[in-house]
Amino acid sequence: MISNYFKIARRNLIRNKAFSGLNIAGLALGMACSLLIMLWVQDERSVDGFHANGNRLYQVYERSSYDGKVEAGYMTQGLLADELKRVIPEIEYASGYEGNHLYRSTFEVGEKINKVEGTYAGADFFRMFSYPLVQGTPETALNTPIGVAISRKVAEQFFGNPEKAIGKAIRYENREDLIVTAVFENVPANSSQQFDFLRSWNAYVKENQWVTNWSNTSPHTLVQLRPTADPARVEAKIKDFIYRYKQKDQGSLVELALQSYPEKYLHSTFKNGQIDGGRIEYVRLFSFVAVFILLIACINFMNLATARSTKRAKEVGVRKVVGAVRTALMGQFLGEALLLTFCSILIAVALVAVLLPAFNSLTGKQLFLPFGQPVFWASLLGLLTLTGFVAGSYPALFMSSLSPIRVLKGSLKFSGGATFFRKSLVVFQFSLSIILIVGMIVMYRQMQFVQTKNLGYDRENLVYIPIEGDLVQKYNLFKEEASRMPGIRAVSRMRNSPTVNDHGVSDIGWSGKDPNLWVSFSDELVGFDFVKTMNLKLKEGRDFSREFGADTVSYSGFLLNETALKKIGYQHPIGQPLWWGGRQGTIIGIVKDFHFNSMHEAIQPLVIRLDEKKPYGTILVRTEAGKTREALAGLEKISKELNPNFPFTYQFSDQEYAKLYKSEQVVSQLANSFAVLAIFISCLGLFGLAAFTAEQRTKEIGVRKALGASVASVVTLLSQDFLKLVLIAILIASPLSWYAMTRWLDGFAYKIDIGWWVFALAGFLAIAIALLTVSFQSIKAALVNPVKSLKSE
Repeated sequence: MISNYFKIARRNLIRNKAFSGLNIAGLALGMACSLLIMLWVQDERSVDGFHANGNRLYQVYERSSYDGKVEAGYMTQGLLADELKRVIPEIEYASGYEGNHLYRSTFEVGEKINKVEGTYAGADFFRMFSYPLVQGTPETALNTPIGVAISRKVAEQFFGNPEKAIGKAIRYENREDLIVTAVFENVPANSSQQFDFLRSWNAYVKENQWVTNWSNTSPHTLVQLRPTADPARVEAKIKDFIYRYKQKDQGSLVELALQSYPEKYLHSTFKNGQIDGGRIEYVRLFSFVAVFILLIACINFMNLATARSTKRAKEVGVRKVVGAVRTALMGQFLGEALLLTFCSILIAVALVAVLLPAFNSLTGKQLFLPFGQPVFWASLLGLLTLTGFVAGSYPALFMSSLSPIRVLKGSLKFSGGATFFRKSLVVFQFSLSIILIVGMIVMYRQMQFVQTKNLGYDRENLVYIPIEGDLVQKYNLFKEEASRMPGIRAVSRMRNSPTVNDHGVSDIGWSGKDPNLWVSFSDELVGFDFVKTMNLKLKEGRDFSREFGADTVSYSGFLLNETALKKIGYQHPIGQPLWWGGRQGTIIGIVKDFHFNSMHEAIQPLVIRLDEKKPYGTILVRTEAGKTREALAGLEKISKELNPNFPFTYQFSDQEYAKLYKSEQVVSQLANSFAVLAIFISCLGLFGLAAFTAEQRTKEIGVRKALGASVASVVTLLSQDFLKLVLIAILIASPLSWYAMTRWLDGFAYKIDIGWWVFALAGFLAIAIALLTVSFQSIKAALVNPVKSLKSE
């Protein structure tokens, strides 16, 4: 009997090619989309899930209550890891980790020279995390300031293989020779930490003396608890740990807390001092999108199958007359649905295979179809079964319920409940489509907003060059020669870069400061002509300049932004005293607020001081418009002369700024693609319902045309019902989309307003698309000869 079902299904599929093609196409697109999202979601959830000790790994974060607000973040004190391990017995291992950014450093062995990205980590790092060592031991990999652990890839580049690398010297930044103490396997793609070398934490402390001040925060702190430790009790123990090493301020409260490390990747956003969302919101969003698009495709199947019901009603009637029971008929229609779904899933897998390279390029992933994994085949089987039964359930129930007497007499009528159900499905489809259209518009506008907003400095024609090698000592000579070159307007330097400032201080003082007031300041170290090079706007005062001899004295003068001035409260700030870590200087200038982090964060109070002796940082070069290529050629020539052992590298400010919103740009592009796909699949469903309606009203149309109705009036008659459905969908989708996009925009400190016109535009697009879809069937029905329409079958 089952073989008979599939034989009939195959014949119907071949006999009704257009109908079958629409069904297969809709289901294939829906399942391809779901498969792509499933692979992406699976990859997102797998990040950092490979660590053997993952259930005992925790990231320490700091919660600060001050000035009437509560904030939290991962920046901690540089000596915190070692002290936690020494004092708290439940902590088995602890490691500092410079997780704010990677260092793109130059390594050299003989004639081989290359840039390698890496960072600093504590001596316990390889004991805690599952990055397998090919050579060396976890105990000795990072226990010496001159040691360095490198990846297999780097070992092969410089030494040929890991065995030859161990114990060998490798020149670092052309200033010191390091010894390769370990070689680790290349870091997997599903690790949130990506690095090709690690230096010891002792080296980090040696190069950053500020870490000895417990008021300064920047690096991350990672801990591994003992197997018997209770995380809640450990968190309670370390809550006030900072006050063992610094005096408690009456105006602030600093607490330490723990977050499970494997959860950090997806849950890294804070609100009111508590973990509140992160990338998990995108994972949930696209999981829902996958389900909704698959539902839309299934609804299409239902509507298209129902539209064909009058063609197969007599078949059902005959089968019932000769003894077919309802369950057998249901089995037949479900079998047809499963056959169509099977054809669709084959096409879907082929589509995914074709689209994966482009999808990986868009998302920055390395996804692949895991044909060798039984779980993948089980998932496909589950998708096939679920989709087939969901898509075929309503047609099977509906068709098997038809009365043989009514259908054989040709008096097939549909109940109000059945009609309402089908229309509800269309409303549901278009509601989802409108929500996606609104999301597409809002995300695009927000991305345009962050890309075009005035940041307070000019990021056009601004170039970053790393301070490395001989440029550490020859920076002034580099600046002098570069400033004389054509196409160069100004040259300066800073410790970080204009798009990333990840350092903070809390020991800033001023005259009249309330002893109960505690304020966290961002800080920056810069060179002469910083304001000029960045094109910042001076509200009052002046820039750092060699014309003022006092500026050359460390901590003698400070620049503040407007937010910092508001916190301090000076009415006439120029010349007023300011203390930084107990050292007194004077305020020489106030710059208008500018963004030195992404727009996810509000502008923080910023204090800037001069420091041209820092052994690292970024050279800022402002080029003249239209002369950037000429300027870069000159800069490369100077760099090769002054710093011959280092390749000339640079970044453009606007490109580095765009990287701050990479995740949002990916999500925006994915939302655009899924919105278009959802609309297209919804149109297939609307096409099916229009065909069904036209078929049901064939004789009515014939009568109207016989009485003189025009084609336009018939088209209007058939279209107005569908427009009502789309209007209902707009009413339902507008508040839902407003809520969803408002939540998404809450992640930005600076954002657009969602105007009424966004919903009007989404509604207009939905109506226009619906009209274009329905008009084909309406015009086709209106053009049929009324004699043929009225002819009894």
